[in-house]
This record gives sequence, structure tokens and C-alpha cells, in this order.
Amino acid sequence: MLKIENLNKKFKNFEIKDVSFELKKGYIMGFIGPNGSGKTTTIKLIMNLLKKDSGSIEVFGKDNIKFEREIKDRIGFVYDEGYFYEDLTIKQMKNIVAPFYTQWDEKLFKKYMKDFSLDETQKINKLSKGMKMKFALAIALSHNADLIIMDEPTSGLDPIFRREILDILYSIIQDENKSIFFSTHITTDLERIADYITFIDEGKIVFSKEKDLILESYAVVKGGNEDLTPELEKSLLGFRKTNVGFEALTDDKNMIRDLLGEDVLIEKPSLEDIMFYIARRQ
Repeated sequence: MLKIENLNKKFKNFEIKDVSFELKKGYIMGFIGPNGSGKTTTIKLIMNLLKKDSGSIEVFGKDNIKFEREIKDRIGFVYDEGYFYEDLTIKQMKNIVAPFYTQWDEKLFKKYMKDFSLDETQKINKLSKGMKMKFALAIALSHNADLIIMDEPTSGLDPIFRREILDILYSIIQDENKSIFFSTHITTDLERIADYITFIDEGKIVFSKEKDLILESYAVVKGGNEDLTPELEKSLLGFRKTNVGFEALTDDKNMIRDLLGEDVLIEKPSLEDIMFYIARRQ
């Protein structure tokens, strides 16, 4: 569905460097990283909203620039920032957007309007952030898109809205011909629905793997400060120290157990733990 190889884009104070990953049909990929790590820039490059310096981007096996119109006809795009005309009603805005898509399904759009409790006569500037996101999602899902690309869709939403959106995404993926590429810094959302996680930091890919394999590969270590020797510090992927002890991330549980025995607590990490400690160290 999506294949990126050695993607590069340089700005004055930041660069995307040798970014490579791929998303297969029928899966949800979470795209994580701290703010300013390159998530939105990568998505803009995929959508050809920015011009790459080098590398290749293929969507549905086709070059994203050469076949741009054909590709975008099959992509449902949900962007974090508002991109609708605020003074128009939902219906007026939909009437502008719908003709761009060859597979627009008005009946399906009406269904989402009903499911999301949206009134077509409402002006967009009167909608809450959550309702605007639901409208953007309704547009993205109403033209038989094969790939849904979302940039921070749940940012700033309350837990109820977020859960509803995640449930919708999960139902979409039951059609194994569709895929979702989902950028967010709310890692708990991805723990709920993602199959794969791609982690970008400072413009470079840290890893792109199955979510379950990632969570099994790392561990959080907790122990006393007397155990945190210079030798141990070097072997850790990141740590933080307080007056009562230390907490750290490791990718070698056996080494920690051999070194410290029963003096430390070893726990399963969250995606947030992994992102925090690796980004902190780098």
C-alpha cells in the first residue's frame, strides 16, 4: 500500500534523512515520535505537499508524483489542522469536495452524518474540534478510499470522541483490502488498534516493526540508585534518576537480570515508555 525508500528532505534547521518503511494491505500502522520529529513532514512528502530532495515514495505500487491524481482519488486524508472554508455549511463544503472523487458515495456520506450526529446545515465555524474531525473523517471515508492517512486525528479530542474514532478505524480495517497510516503522539490509541509501529526521531527512523514484537523486545527496569553504575548506564537505552531510585529502558532483560539479580524490578513497557526513553537519550 505504501513503500518509502531512502527519503530525504532538508530544511534550514531540520532534515528527514534516509527514511524507509512499508505498509502492507489490511493493516494499521502507527507513526510515532516527539513533536518536531518529522511525522507531519513525512506525511506531506507522501501527499506531495512538499517536494522531496531524494528517495522514492510508492503508493499502491505507483510513484506518488507521476500518478498523483490517480493515487489521491484512492486516499482518504485527515489532517490535524482545519482545511475547510469556515463560513460554509457542512453541505456546501461537501458539495465542493465530493466532485474531486470518482468513487464518491453520497449514501455512505449521509450514513456517517447520521452516525456522527452532524447537521448538514451547520456552519463549519460553529463546530467543535471533535465535530470538525468527524466531518473530516466522513469526507475521507465516503469515496471508497483504500488507504486512510491521518495526521494527529485524535489530538485535542476528549476520550469519548477518541474511542469512537478508534472504533470506526478498527471497523474499516475489517475489510482486508484497506490500510490505515495513523500519525499520533497519543501512544495509548495505537496500543489499542495498531498492527505495526514506525518510530521517527530527529528525522530518522528508529524502528518500524510489529507492535507486539516491539513491546516484547523492550523492558522497563526499576532499581535503587546504588545499582546504577557507569557500566550499567552505558548499556541502557535511556534512564531517569530520582531521590528514591532509577527507572530505565533496556532491550536486554537477561543481561540486566544477570547483572543485578533480584535487586531490580523488570516490567513490560508501554509505547510511551519506549518513545520517551529513546528520544530522551538521543
